[in-house]
Amino acid sequence: MKAEILLYVCSALVFGWGLAHLFPTGKVVQGFGEISIDNKRIIEMEWITEGVALIFIGTLVAAVTFIDHGSKASFAVYWMSFAVLNILSLVSLFTGFKNSFIAFKLCPFIFTGSSLLILIGSLI
Repeated sequence: MKAEILLYVCSALVFGWGLAHLFPTGKVVQGFGEISIDNKRIIEMEWITEGVALIFIGTLVAAVTFIDHGSKASFAVYWMSFAVLNILSLVSLFTGFKNSFIAFKLCPFIFTGSSLLILIGSLI
């Protein structure tokens, strides 16, 4: 039961951070000031894409945990999610972490922390 709790906590954290990406998209784009409409659309697209990806990862981890935590398929989902979250963490560390906006600085910690919850939850 401890493993499932860790996995559900991770799912909620990743899902919630994904939602947190979707709501402020307009304000984030405005924060770039006067840029071309194409650049605004690219920023919107990337911001929304990351939010949707995080929501998907959180939902997928929760779903396989609910259906059958111990199956080989669940184990594969956990490890792939672990890998993707760490890749996102590295990208965030070398890009957004250098930004002065505090939410960008939180991404590597949230991604890495969530991936560690998945790792521990998949092994115990």
